[in-house]
Amino acid sequence: MSIKELNGRQFAEMVLQGATNLSNNADTVDALNVFPVPDGDTGTNMNLSMTSGSKEVKANVTDHLGKVSTALSKGLLMGARGNSGVILSQLFRGFGKTIETKSVLNTLEFAQALDAGVASAYKAVMKPVEGTILTVAKDAAKKALEVAEKETDFVIFMEEVLKEAKASLKRTPDLLPVLKEVGVVDSGGQGLVHVYEGFLAELKGEKIDNSPVTPSMDDLVSAEHHIGVQGYMNTEDIEFGYCTEFMVSLENDNSGKTFDETVFRNELSELGDSLLVISDEEMAKVHIHTEQPGEALSYGQRYGSLIKIKIENMREQHTEIVGAKHRAEGKSESPKEKQEFAVITVSMGEGIAELFKSIGATNVIEGGQTMNPSTEDIVKAIEEANAEKVIILPNNKNIIMAAQQAAEVVDLDAVVVPSKTVPQGMSAILAFNPTASLVENYEGMKEALNHVKTGQVTFAVRDTTIDGISIQKDDHMGIAEGKIVASDKDRTSSVKKLLGQMIDEESEILTVLYGEDVSEEEVQELESYIENEFDDVELEIHNGKQPLYSYIFAIE
Repeated sequence: MSIKELNGRQFAEMVLQGATNLSNNADTVDALNVFPVPDGDTGTNMNLSMTSGSKEVKANVTDHLGKVSTALSKGLLMGARGNSGVILSQLFRGFGKTIETKSVLNTLEFAQALDAGVASAYKAVMKPVEGTILTVAKDAAKKALEVAEKETDFVIFMEEVLKEAKASLKRTPDLLPVLKEVGVVDSGGQGLVHVYEGFLAELKGEKIDNSPVTPSMDDLVSAEHHIGVQGYMNTEDIEFGYCTEFMVSLENDNSGKTFDETVFRNELSELGDSLLVISDEEMAKVHIHTEQPGEALSYGQRYGSLIKIKIENMREQHTEIVGAKHRAEGKSESPKEKQEFAVITVSMGEGIAELFKSIGATNVIEGGQTMNPSTEDIVKAIEEANAEKVIILPNNKNIIMAAQQAAEVVDLDAVVVPSKTVPQGMSAILAFNPTASLVENYEGMKEALNHVKTGQVTFAVRDTTIDGISIQKDDHMGIAEGKIVASDKDRTSSVKKLLGQMIDEESEILTVLYGEDVSEEEVQELESYIENEFDDVELEIHNGKQPLYSYIFAIE
């Protein structure tokens, strides 16, 4: 069946098919993610971006193609993630602006819209690089203009556009040496090809099932390439280490400044590279690699309120990817790059260790009650961190002396912030300032120990009486700031007594770390109790997976 005109409902289905096909192949695209630096997964970013666009389209299906395209553009703008996602959104932003008043399109108008999208995408990227999604989009749009001069049938037209997109994709290694070196094509370009494949399938009346494709070894992609290419890069070669994304709500701007996209882009470009800026009347979306994410955010805030902020440390991502390759191959990992600061902390429980890492710990030593790490263990962690200055958080009074000995033994500047509990360690690490000196950090982190109260619930190993409280073996004891304040055969009762004594009018945040012996049902019951009894307190709950201590409470 020949299709000479495309309406809004047909285009909406093309978008949905394109999104489904991209989603099915997201893992395959992820495996190709090798350029420019490891700042996220291309397939995942493009998939999330396109999914956001398709959801907006679903909510605004109409016969008017221009209105459907506007919905797609808006959805992509709000959901755009990473370089590839932002470029994809820009391609369809330019596409949509060109045809926003048209209810139907012929092949020539469609081709002109594709070409306008390319121009918009190139404009958004401060330093366009050939051999990427930009090149694939450009070559496909150029072919579309050529074909549309003679061909009015959308099926034949789109077949030729897709054919050229695939050919351009295969040429990307000739334009980017890093791609050729490891034998893969550009990941973003591959993602765009999957979108165009979905477009063609809909035009031909073929339906794509939502069935994710497992990456396979072929002439284009292998999961090993995703890891292997990082070996061709050195972590220290990453000049701008923080992938920073944020949106500025121009609609709520109270600054009085007039937003000019070109000026905004040019000034932001002084802070880093891989800059992308796209905007409409209400919103500006920014992606930049920078060493000063705070400065980029502060600049954006001059024009309005900030939303959807995301900052990722690309050096850490790169190190982890290389480490994963070494572990997969049974090799020892390369030493970490020399860094200025390292924060080493002690933790018991896998969940608590992960929590410490998520808030900035460089190394986490397994240890705590009944399993105190030795001085040698701490020295080893210091050496592995490979830093010029080290801050150690013992998180247990019985580990402080060993930590101090380790700090004296090592041949570098090291200090011990005398944290006696996990909550104190968390409070201290959140006070760490990478721009401050070692002495300033020590003082600030030590002061932060006073800003949190620690509660713990564990079991008694013998009968005793302490501070007038009679304790029987196997009782559940509630401990507040190191002092036993409650004891009960029933753990829940002990928890309630403990919290009742610790939470007061000044308490604002309660963090609960539950142990490996606590069931999800018990946690849910505790959550309901806290929300009902202490409704003015903000509650955070994490599975600490710690042994011995059923609960650890941090109260701020």
